[in-house]
Amino acid sequence: MTESTATGPQPRHEGLTAVLDALEQAVQAARAVPMSASVLVSRAELLDLVDQARAALPTQIGRADEVLAAADAERAAARADAERIEAAARRRAAELVEQESVVAQATERAAQIVREAEETARGLRRDADDYCDRRLADFEIDLGKVLTQVQAGRAKLADRLDDGEG
Repeated sequence: MTESTATGPQPRHEGLTAVLDALEQAVQAARAVPMSASVLVSRAELLDLVDQARAALPTQIGRADEVLAAADAERAAARADAERIEAAARRRAAELVEQESVVAQATERAAQIVREAEETARGLRRDADDYCDRRLADFEIDLGKVLTQVQAGRAKLADRLDDGEG
């Protein structure tokens, strides 16, 4: 059932969550049909909100791709730093070994530099992985909310369709 009353131009909502909230509000604020679980809603308003949701979805996905790309870039930079540090440590170790008078000290220092470089590399990798995990967890939460809202909307729509058939 649709309501034929013109409500005027609808405001544009930013983000998929805002559009879904507006859809929910439109359904909750709709007038009830007497002796029925159905409500009267503005077809134009709901179709406009659905169009807004479709328009916002690529934006949300784009943002998620940007977050993943940034995390990958951070991770690549951390790996490059670790490799640079490790290469510098190996070069330094080779230089120290070449000096006959400090061979014993050079060997120990080289091992220490390698250990520090490996520890730094592990820390950088761990930090990059933690960052990626946090960003992915945020995205997972956002997608879970969207999924819950979509499922609730579909359930309401299914109930309304069932009520219309019975």
